[in-house]
Amino acid sequence: MDFELNSEQKMFLRVVRDFCETELKPYATEVDETGQMRREAIRKMRDLGLLSLQVPEDYGGAGLDTISASIAVEEIGRVCGSTGLSISAHNGLGCGPIVKWGTPAQKEKWLPILMDGVHLGALALTEPQAGSDLLNGAQTTATLDGDDYVINGNKAWITNVSYAPVMSVLVRTDKAGGSRGFSMILVETDRQNLVIHPPEKKMGLKGSPTHMLTFEGVRVPATNLLGEEGNGFAMTMQTLDSGRISIGALSVGLAQGAFEEMVKYAQERHAFGEPIANKQAIQWMIADAALEIEAARTLVYKAAWMRDMGKDYSKIAAMAKLKASEIAEKVCHDAIQIHGSYGYSREYPVERMYRDQRLMSIGEGTSQIQRLVIARRVLGEFSK
Repeated sequence: MDFELNSEQKMFLRVVRDFCETELKPYATEVDETGQMRREAIRKMRDLGLLSLQVPEDYGGAGLDTISASIAVEEIGRVCGSTGLSISAHNGLGCGPIVKWGTPAQKEKWLPILMDGVHLGALALTEPQAGSDLLNGAQTTATLDGDDYVINGNKAWITNVSYAPVMSVLVRTDKAGGSRGFSMILVETDRQNLVIHPPEKKMGLKGSPTHMLTFEGVRVPATNLLGEEGNGFAMTMQTLDSGRISIGALSVGLAQGAFEEMVKYAQERHAFGEPIANKQAIQWMIADAALEIEAARTLVYKAAWMRDMGKDYSKIAAMAKLKASEIAEKVCHDAIQIHGSYGYSREYPVERMYRDQRLMSIGEGTSQIQRLVIARRVLGEFSK
């Protein structure tokens, strides 16, 4: 078993880190305060393959493995959580379903646009009354009328839709069909009767746009169906499994960023005649943070490796997301504690990082849902 990144992955990490240090980190506070990502940085990401991480090379993508994709998301999240979330969602939720289930015509039409450095991809799952319980709570419908689907309903907390030319939308196509009653449909964001509401006012990740959507008789061609009718729920579960690896990587990045800030501050801050890094109480927090980050990163990489190997990675992805998101909160908490009053001020980035990490244990399945997924898998394994 080899725990070392290969030479290509190491080189990719260096390239992405250099980009993040020059193009993202100096502007992270501005992104948070203005609520706007840097368009210039997004354009430059195109040439590095950061907008096409796992899009096959045949379609002009980077065609990277899942570990490399995780490296990219972690590195971006280390310096700017808002940009990290949007790029994670773009690759995994926006491009991912089209890559996996799109027809050749759908791929040829949409992937080049989504990788052009101007647009980002989006996936519309959550509804005002349906987050963790999509199966029973999702009410958005699509009814076949001639050669069109007519969509009615509402979606909530949708990332990137204001940047997206198209989004994949989970809809009910058969109200009595249970889990087989869902389908996924590509919906262009300029469709008539689609309302994209103003961006949500959030605690953190302010530079990553999040919107509510209203579909009032939105008509799309039946050829916009993604995959097969009735497979939408299964497609959603597979997409979320993959997305949990990415959110785990983003969580590790946020934790790593806060960790670096805490160590730097502890070495520079003097109290009682010496750097506070010499104090055992501070050293223990630093040691605990280093330990937990390494453990979380290892889980993320294992889940990524299992996905690349074609293995069942649902349980380990839930473990990775759960561990990484919860240690991100602890590390960011301790980073503020080490900074003292300065950590409570916007003068230092740990305040922003603490706000940004809070979504990690909520989005793409709460920590409680991850524990359910893990427990059910474990119980199933023991009952065989």
